[in-house]
Formats: sequence, C-alpha cells, structure tokens
Amino acid sequence: MIDLEKRKRIMGRSIELGHCICNPKQPCPCEMLKEKNVCLCAGERLEDMPEEIPLTKLVENAGCASKINQNDLKKVLSGLPKITDPRVLVNADTCDDAGVFKINDELALVQSVDVFTPNVDDPYTFGQIAAANSLSDIYAMGGKPLTALSVIGFPIETLSYKLMNKMLQGGIDKMKEAGVMVIGGHSIKDNEVKFGFSVTGEVNPKKIITNDKARPGDVLVLTKPIGTGIVGFASQIDKAPLSTLKAVSKSMAELNKAASDVMIEMGVTTATDITGFGLAGHLSEIVIQSGVTAEVYFDSIPVFSGVLDLVRKGVISGGVERNREYASQYVAARDGINEAMQAVFYDPQTSGGLLISINEKKGEELVSRLKKKGIKEAAIIGEIVSKSKGKIILKHHSEK
Repeated sequence: MIDLEKRKRIMGRSIELGHCICNPKQPCPCEMLKEKNVCLCAGERLEDMPEEIPLTKLVENAGCASKINQNDLKKVLSGLPKITDPRVLVNADTCDDAGVFKINDELALVQSVDVFTPNVDDPYTFGQIAAANSLSDIYAMGGKPLTALSVIGFPIETLSYKLMNKMLQGGIDKMKEAGVMVIGGHSIKDNEVKFGFSVTGEVNPKKIITNDKARPGDVLVLTKPIGTGIVGFASQIDKAPLSTLKAVSKSMAELNKAASDVMIEMGVTTATDITGFGLAGHLSEIVIQSGVTAEVYFDSIPVFSGVLDLVRKGVISGGVERNREYASQYVAARDGINEAMQAVFYDPQTSGGLLISINEKKGEELVSRLKKKGIKEAAIIGEIVSKSKGKIILKHHSEK
C-alpha cells in the first residue's frame, strides 16, 4: 500500500529543490511516477520487478572486459607514492596478481580484490564465476585463500532482490567449495550489476610464486582454454552457440585450486592467472618483469570450440582492441597468424586458467599431473627462448 503522506513529504522536498532527491539528474515528478505511479524516493517499488532476466543484456561490457585496460591503468598508477615498507613483499609495481604482506618469517598475507559485470545470464552461475575468478589471484601466487568479503553493485530499485540473493548464494557456495569463509561484504546501488570479492589468504614468504622469474629454457603451460570474452560478447548479441556457452560457463566456474596445488608441489616459481588483459596482456607482464622473450604457438593454445568461427563472423568485443592497444607493442605475429587468431590472443578472459613457466624438463610432468587432477585442457603452449627487455613471438608450432 502506498504511504501517501510519506510520498507527499518527500516529493515536496524534491519539487522545492527542483531536483529529485534520490537522483538529482532528473526532475520531480519523474517518469517512473508518471508512467508507473511509483515514487522510488519514498521507498516504493514496482510490483512486477523482474525476477528472471538475462544479466548480460543489462551491461555494456561483459565480465572482465569491463575492467580498465592496461594502457589507461598504467597512466593512472604512474606517479603514485612508492611503497617502501620492507614488510610489503609484492605490490602493484610489478603488476602481479595479488599483494603480499609479511607477518613473520613463516607467514605472509596475500590479498586481492576482483569485481566485474555479468558475462552469463544466470545470476547463480554468475556468482560462482565471480568467486572463482576472485580466488584465482591467490592461487596464482601459491597462496591458500582463507576469507572473503563480497563487493556488489545492484539496481535494487528496478530489479528484484531475489536476483541479488542468487548471485550472493552462488558466490558463497563456490567459496565454500574452496574452503573459504565469506565473513561480510559491501553493497552499493548501481545502474549496472557488478559483483566480486576481496580475498585474503596466506603464503610462506619463501614460497611466493610471482610473475618475474621466467627463464630461458622454461616452457609455458596453460590450464584452461581461452575465448571467454568473445563468447560473453556473443551472448550479449544472441549469437553464442548453446554448446559453447555451456562449456565456457562450466570452465569459468571451475576453481584453479587443483592447478595451484600441482604447481606448488612441483616447485614452480613463476605463474599468473589469465583474466581481463587476455593471454597476450598477462604474458606480456611475465616477459617484461622477467626480462625475456617468449615464443607462443597458437596451434597449441586450447581455445573453446566455436570461438574462431564467431571471430570470423565479426563477433569481436571492444575489449580485444583495448588489450591490443597496450600489449601489441610486445607482440610480433609471424606469417600464418591471421587477424582471427590475434583477436583470440588479445581476448579478455574471465576466470581463466593459470599460465605457468617451468623448466622444460618438468613441463610434460606438470601437464601429466594436471590432467590426472582433472584439468584435461592443460597444455604446453610455448617456451622462453632468450633474455630481452620483454617480447612475445606469436607463431605456429610447425615454425619451431
């Protein structure tokens, strides 16, 4: 039932100011009141708020494609104060996956936060993916995640709270699968849906896995297929094959825990997770920080079925070009690597796999162990060939 006295009191303030008090960009009375007889400022809500709606249709950029690109981010971060506290073992200076803070000689905190827009339509599945993605930064550093805080933006006045509840439930269930406790969170009213987690874990300071120790003689191992950004965009415009959508959703919701466990067991020192900057962008940070040249064999990279067909039909998100803008300065594509292949290489990923650099003598064993743990798509996709200031050569394996 409408509380007319409350409505009159609140609208009176808005009309006197000449601006709606809950949205100063619009006048009072607003179009919602005129069309639906609902005053959101007075706490009124639509009776028919949708409880089932394709989430990807509500956002401009789906998944990790919504993140600020590397080029702009570098400009934003330049000139910020340097961290000199010796307890900070890893910070943003090396563009690694998470920050690390030393507690004592045996214990350090490893911390990260990750928030993005929906790249699948189902809210529960989106919650699972958001959790898996947020945990990946901790796994990539060789850490054990312990606790998480949820971070969510949601248009609570125009969408049913049940959608937000399902997102949170999916995230909490996935965190529980990882043995992580969600101990709180923060929410804001936002026109676009956004969700993710801040995660805190632990790691031995002597066993941190960073992105700067790749050496000539290493091979590169990738644990999940790529192409999630292209498929997410295809979903937004109703061009994604159902079988591809299912495969991508399943992969994105899978934890990188098992892959992390295996690489820790094998003494890996360099790894990263593949997310919004794409395979090209995240590998570029490895080669820059390590001071090496990597050769990557496109025909060895696991790619989701149907992705190249989508690219050939012109289904390429803007995130591809934003990633190319930064990472292409480090990439040399050899003859035979066409535009479709390059688009996949630069494609922004959501909850992608781990990219691991390991001595070539251990490469096959690493892949074998990963597959025994159920990581069927794990593959050697390239190698570190020489010292340099940071370079990636993209070619076919037959050119080796």
